[in-house]
Amino acid sequence: MQNKTVVRSMDILTLFLTHSKLSLNEIVHFSGIPKTSVFRMVMSLEEMGLLDKDRDGKYSLGLLFLQFGNLVAERFDIRKVALPTMQKLHDKVGEAVNLIVQDGKEAICIEKLDKKQHVRHYTAIGRRMPLYAGACSRVILAFQPQYEQEQYLEQTELKSVASGTITDKERLRILLEESQKTGFTVSHSELENYISAVAAPIIDYKGYIIAGISVAGLEVNYQKELLPPLVEKVKSAALEISRNVGYTDKHLCLG
Repeated sequence: MQNKTVVRSMDILTLFLTHSKLSLNEIVHFSGIPKTSVFRMVMSLEEMGLLDKDRDGKYSLGLLFLQFGNLVAERFDIRKVALPTMQKLHDKVGEAVNLIVQDGKEAICIEKLDKKQHVRHYTAIGRRMPLYAGACSRVILAFQPQYEQEQYLEQTELKSVASGTITDKERLRILLEESQKTGFTVSHSELENYISAVAAPIIDYKGYIIAGISVAGLEVNYQKELLPPLVEKVKSAALEISRNVGYTDKHLCLG
């Protein structure tokens, strides 16, 4: 069931797709919503930063939409850029390949390839995961600026998701530091029992982490002697995608 106020607010915001600026009366006219309701909703939208009012009393979309737009563009662009490399990686290793981005205090899977894998596992497109759990989530946390990483750790309770989830913050800090040095992360049964993953960071032209790419599958295929080839392939894929979005800094462990 749709919320009437939310729907009407969206009707108002949609007017700005075809009008750069509108007065209150024009919003009433074009929306067909009673003036008292329009006034109340416009005030709320302005307070939230979704609308801005100029000196002439006319409204336009707020700068918050620019932030939203940049985030959406960045995330969907990275999916488009990453997909060919993900396909090559999937063909080479025959394991599920996941593309993960950060969304607030969580990670979210925005692309996945697993046609060559007989066992379907935890990660699915749209699935959310805590940043501290699982290789692909944790690689995003590992390559964040130190102050952001510490802020996250201070504010987050580490809860168990599966039998191997890391819930000790000091151990997690050690693993994050190791990942920064080696350029990859490994997880075993952190998000789902008997499932392992290897992940590497995708870095943009500014040197910021924008996503993580991982291969994941049954734990038996990720034992010590089998890991090095997987690690190299994942790191190579991450580097290829990073270069395709403008990454050139050689100081990070992506090569």
